[in-house]
Amino acid sequence: MNRFTLFFYILLFPSLLFTTNSVSAKQTVSADYMHGFDGIDGLRFAYRPFTQDITTQWFGDIKLYWEASAVVWEYGESNTRSTSYAVSLTPVFMKQITTIANQYPLYIEAGIGASYIGDQEVAGKDIGSNYQFEDRLGVFVELDESQHVAVRYMHFSNGGFNSDNPGLDFLNLSYAYHF
Repeated sequence: MNRFTLFFYILLFPSLLFTTNSVSAKQTVSADYMHGFDGIDGLRFAYRPFTQDITTQWFGDIKLYWEASAVVWEYGESNTRSTSYAVSLTPVFMKQITTIANQYPLYIEAGIGASYIGDQEVAGKDIGSNYQFEDRLGVFVELDESQHVAVRYMHFSNGGFNSDNPGLDFLNLSYAYHF
């Protein structure tokens, strides 16, 4: 099985496990500021074409969205700054865990997707491959029906497909607009 086939199965598998109740046609765009643990700072722009409502036996009602994103990172000393780019496709599960002040729904989210990073060396690290997994854990608050803010931990790794696998770790602050 080649890497492309494996990435395809990883992306397809989550949607085969659950019963879809409905699909929301509401689209979302978002912008994230990313701060990496290796002196990497970046911007991430993402698009979600729809969100699916899903019923599970273990977790109850959850939501699944697919997100396509593009990232630009900068790193290095001020006189020798370097730039790297990445694109990703990630299925993300989210679940409402509470409501703040009876007005603001609070969600947790988690996802694992496929990513392509333009440079195999980022911030002095040989990441082993241009093909990476994008893992995320986050929490977000809906401000109203058309916007939310989130804090996320994101990790990029080749999953051990290559002996060089130091990974890249980020904390993100995100703003999303639903339309």
